[in-house]
Amino acid sequence: MSEYGTVLESGAVRFERLLPGPVERVWAYLTESDKRGTWLASGKLEPRVGGTVDLLFKHSQITSERPPERYREMNDNGWPSRGTVTRYEPMRALAMTWPGEGDASSEVTFELTPEGDRVRLVLTHRKLADKAEMANVSGGWHLHLGILEDRLAGDPPRGFWSRHAAIEADYAARYAKLPG
Repeated sequence: MSEYGTVLESGAVRFERLLPGPVERVWAYLTESDKRGTWLASGKLEPRVGGTVDLLFKHSQITSERPPERYREMNDNGWPSRGTVTRYEPMRALAMTWPGEGDASSEVTFELTPEGDRVRLVLTHRKLADKAEMANVSGGWHLHLGILEDRLAGDPPRGFWSRHAAIEADYAARYAKLPG
């Protein structure tokens, strides 16, 4: 299984990871603020369809690396984001709207399937505006999911900012080859 996301259709990317289980533990890292804050963003998630998701992206909580200037606020003050839960099936699936530029929003779905002592996580991000947004989002998910994998395995988190520009550029090059 590749760490790289794949394009499903225009404006949609998908990632798969086989993570250390059990499924209850992986679910907690998706839904509980303190655990989610160690790999993505902390914040309240109302556990129901229609519930509010208030995320605070504060990268100083997930990596000791200093970010490039354009992302400095995400490290120092945090960057707030608000979405809505669109699917909530405990231990199986969680989906939420994801704010984009202006009034545009996309949707992120996390699906979990137990496989022995491991859990297959399938993350799908849909309704992305264009290839540039797809590359940006793909680079972020690629790195965040790597840190999630490290946290679940009990390993030190791999680099985020030291790998960010190269991973995002790699996705941009991959997506530039797509039609449209």
